[in-house]
Amino acid sequence: MARTHYAKNGDIHIAYQVHGDGPLDVVLSGGAVTHLDVLWEDPSYRRFCEQLASFARLIRFDKRGMGLSDRVRAGTLEERMEDVRAVLDAVGSKKAALIGSSEGGPLSMLLAATYPERTRALVLCGAEVRERTSDDWPWGEATAEEFEQSMRELPERWGLGRGIDWIAPSIANDATRALWGKLQTHAMTPADAVAYMRIAFNIDVRHVARAIHVPTLIIHRVGDRVCNVENARWLARNIPGARYVELPGIDHALFAGANDILPEIQEFLTGSRELSESDRVLATVLFTDLVGSTELIRERGDRTWRDLIERHNAAVRHELARFRGTEINTAGDGFLASFDGPARAIRCAVAIVNAVSELGLNVRAGLHTGECERVDGELAGIAVHVGARIAATAGAGEVVVSSTVRDLVAGSGLELVDRGVHQLKGVDEPWRLFAVAR
Repeated sequence: MARTHYAKNGDIHIAYQVHGDGPLDVVLSGGAVTHLDVLWEDPSYRRFCEQLASFARLIRFDKRGMGLSDRVRAGTLEERMEDVRAVLDAVGSKKAALIGSSEGGPLSMLLAATYPERTRALVLCGAEVRERTSDDWPWGEATAEEFEQSMRELPERWGLGRGIDWIAPSIANDATRALWGKLQTHAMTPADAVAYMRIAFNIDVRHVARAIHVPTLIIHRVGDRVCNVENARWLARNIPGARYVELPGIDHALFAGANDILPEIQEFLTGSRELSESDRVLATVLFTDLVGSTELIRERGDRTWRDLIERHNAAVRHELARFRGTEINTAGDGFLASFDGPARAIRCAVAIVNAVSELGLNVRAGLHTGECERVDGELAGIAVHVGARIAATAGAGEVVVSSTVRDLVAGSGLELVDRGVHQLKGVDEPWRLFAVAR
């Protein structure tokens, strides 16, 4: 779990977390109830965020009045917009893509219209235009009378998590209801929830939509049980130049159901939709890198260096084959490989170091085990990023592993030496690392 930081807007502290270090900043504005840590416990939500963080720097935050942010009165849409701007300032983001889901849609729309110079793109998923149903807006979620009745009943159902059956029916079960009940009680009290929902019920961003002049993608499931699809169709007609994608399904939450929303987002933001052909795997990733290669090129010349590199590559591939490793890619004088067992990965890394040393070369290696995204034979995700950063801490001839790897190889006979806690570049939480004794 990422470290929680705080941005200050006036006297209000807004909690936020950052995941990944991609070239694109993405701000995720979620629905009515948020709590950074509890939301992260939901596997579907966490997987969605990790996939976003595989190609972007993902910024999540808790709205004022709930979660880990200051427990103050429910903020207006304008106040919460300034809260997001304060978060952007705190992370040093000059321009970010905004992803607004559900009630986070109006917030993202207002920010994009008000600060286009800070908005790279706008993505709206299951976004609301107006919750109140009326003669001139028949696609709301409730009439005034229905809303008041719901608010009277809210304290009795708060903490039961039954809302998951509406926002994400495809993942609704006893476990998810319990987790979403926990989310409700940790996010705010019933009285605070009523106050917040009264503000949200009266939001109307029809006048804002026409003032949006940034690249916009609108995604909506045709059978969304919470937000009528006509909200999205209206937005597509009224946001200049917007691209509209209508998907099958009844889920409202962008992280639930078929994995078809994220590829649309990734393609819109990056031009590539790799995740459409991806799957998740638990793997041990191995990074190797030659030490002092620049000096060697200078000393031995290009022709000799090319010969050494070919012999180095052959040695590494020989050991990968011996230990049933899978070569993922080769960049320059380094390798990325994956294994389905961490102990074999460590033994392979040691064998590579020894084999390459016989060529008069020094190599360093780093290993980490975690869930990865497999895309067309490539691996991506936070686990890959952590593995690369661990390798960067190793010295010549060293094999360094994460504490996760250490825990998984207990009883294997491998001797590991504690290297202490390290703050890895681009990784929020510190990691305890271990060197393999040789």
